[in-house]
Amino acid sequence: MFYNRDLSWLGFNLRVLQEAGDAKVPLYERIKFLSIFSSNLDEFFRVRYPAVIALSKLDRKTRMQVSFGSTEDMPEKIHNEINRQLDIFGSILNDEIIPGLKENGIIFYYKSAIRPEHIPEIRELFLSQVLSFIQPIFLDGKQHQNFLPENNQLYFAVTLKEHDQGILKQAIVNIPSSKLQRFFILTPYDNFEYVIFIDDIIRENMGLIFPGLGIISTFSIKFNRDAEVHISDEYSRNLLSRIEKQLKKRDFGAPSRFLYESGMPRNLQLFLASAFAVKYEEMYSGGRYHNLNDLSTFPNFNKNLLYDKWKPLSSLNVMDSGDIFNVLNKQDVLLHIPYQSYNPVLSFFNQAAVDMEVTDIFITLYRVAAESHIVNALISAAKNGKNVIAFIELKARFDEANNIKWSRVMKEAGVKIIYGIPDIKVHSKVALIKKKKGIETLSYAILSTGNFNEITAQFYTDHVLLTTDPFIIKELLQLFKFLQKKDKSLDNNKLKFDKLLVSQFNMNDRLEHYINNEIEKVKLGQEGKISIKVNNLEEPYFITLLSKASQAGVKVNLIIRSVCCLMPGVPELSENITIKRIVDRYLEHTRLFIFGVGDTAEVIMGSADLMNRNLYNRIEVCVAIKNPECKKELIDYFGIQWADNDKAVVLMPNLEQKRIERMEEEPINAQHSIYTYLQNKA
Repeated sequence: MFYNRDLSWLGFNLRVLQEAGDAKVPLYERIKFLSIFSSNLDEFFRVRYPAVIALSKLDRKTRMQVSFGSTEDMPEKIHNEINRQLDIFGSILNDEIIPGLKENGIIFYYKSAIRPEHIPEIRELFLSQVLSFIQPIFLDGKQHQNFLPENNQLYFAVTLKEHDQGILKQAIVNIPSSKLQRFFILTPYDNFEYVIFIDDIIRENMGLIFPGLGIISTFSIKFNRDAEVHISDEYSRNLLSRIEKQLKKRDFGAPSRFLYESGMPRNLQLFLASAFAVKYEEMYSGGRYHNLNDLSTFPNFNKNLLYDKWKPLSSLNVMDSGDIFNVLNKQDVLLHIPYQSYNPVLSFFNQAAVDMEVTDIFITLYRVAAESHIVNALISAAKNGKNVIAFIELKARFDEANNIKWSRVMKEAGVKIIYGIPDIKVHSKVALIKKKKGIETLSYAILSTGNFNEITAQFYTDHVLLTTDPFIIKELLQLFKFLQKKDKSLDNNKLKFDKLLVSQFNMNDRLEHYINNEIEKVKLGQEGKISIKVNNLEEPYFITLLSKASQAGVKVNLIIRSVCCLMPGVPELSENITIKRIVDRYLEHTRLFIFGVGDTAEVIMGSADLMNRNLYNRIEVCVAIKNPECKKELIDYFGIQWADNDKAVVLMPNLEQKRIERMEEEPINAQHSIYTYLQNKA
């Protein structure tokens, strides 16, 4: 009944690739999906693949305890699936995207001959802009040399020959795309724009780097390196500096993939593998160009080849008042991002920073924008004399450096920073503001399914609840007091939550309770239904519970964006479970749990996915929605997504993703339908 986690994730990345191959998607959006696919794959090799290799070497019993569906030959299966997907990637790029660019007046030099008119221009670009960043290194084949290729940086492996002696030499030449740019625009000819890789600018001028030597061959290479940051279990005040030291090591961690241009001779492959301590299972043949996540920066020449932008819908009742707190005194506000504007969230923090009656601000921060308006509002609030307490998660993978930077800036401004809990990440997205109005204390809360990040709020779908519900306020205050404690031991007997579902405390029990309720309904002859939308479903116990519900006759509808380890449609185990995946212009990121139907349904939104890490190794916060209007909106939202027959696929027992057959002439696109639904409500 269990899918292998990593093959399931590769299925999600294949679904991303399918969008790149969809001729109905605008051309530059298809290029973006190729970029996302490539970026996802790089992260897979940095984060997951080292674990796959390690698991494959364990004995079967231990391996099955750690990861369902993991086998000795899993690395080979993953190799085969990735190679299959890369073949599809190459076909889409070569046979569809590049011809499509040409049809729109853009010539992309991609493994193609360069016009003679461009040769002098390319040489001038190389000499004036590129050469100062070139750092050639000669290799002697020994390990642990002074040079170690950095993670995700591009290089050429160059074989050279001395003209007079015939002795072969091996050298590495860096491709400084991260310091310069990946694509250069050349002079137009014959009504065509021209674009070239920096890679090919260097290839064309390799002789200038090695005067007096003959160039035998040039092959592109890159390395992915293990990105895990290993933090000691023991809490220390030096946590910040220890993480910084680990970050410095990250780009030079153990190699997890050596990607080389296809056609490279076997003896050269083995020479480089030996020089850089790469194992056989870490070697992958690739194309002429690597790091194609850089396609996100491909010049667009102001061509109209993107989706028409949907202007975020304004929450007029919030923004027109000029006082978000006054609005919240009268009603809860539920936002659906990015269909609706993120401005009320920014206003929540900006107004708190300058409101003379605001005394306290509490917030958890996981991933913030590089130039965060929200963090700047917290800094302003602290400088304005308010008590600002920010829990900032230093262990947020790939955002550690940004979070460290902001923690220092906030601390200097007077924000009280709480750095972390050993072994546990604080992944919740919650904030609380207290105001003193005369003798009365007023409190305002914000709970989100996504990070307090105004950049990702432009393309991640999330729900945000702003409320003055006294029960929610009371429980959030309790949580923030716990986070501030010097003693971080988790005492379930002292902390009690009802409106909130908090991992480590009551979340697992409450979710199990709701699932069992639906089973009891079926036993009593009533309709039992479970509707869940999360990014990932992996935790074995909850998979077992959902299977139990299916066996009892409960209808289980799941929308899982990425990793899904539950195999649906297995007779007598999961035959009442249907799982869909949606990939479209916005990244599906909401977490929503609906138990039951209609007005009596229990509706919960929050930060938690159904994964081991979320339920056992993080502080997650979900909230039970009691406001009838908000409940209806969330139920409608899920229903609209479930009806999608345009971008949704159904997961089959064999890991295949099946397109939904359309009975109607017009497709139902969930993201467009949600925008229209919210527009009509406004």
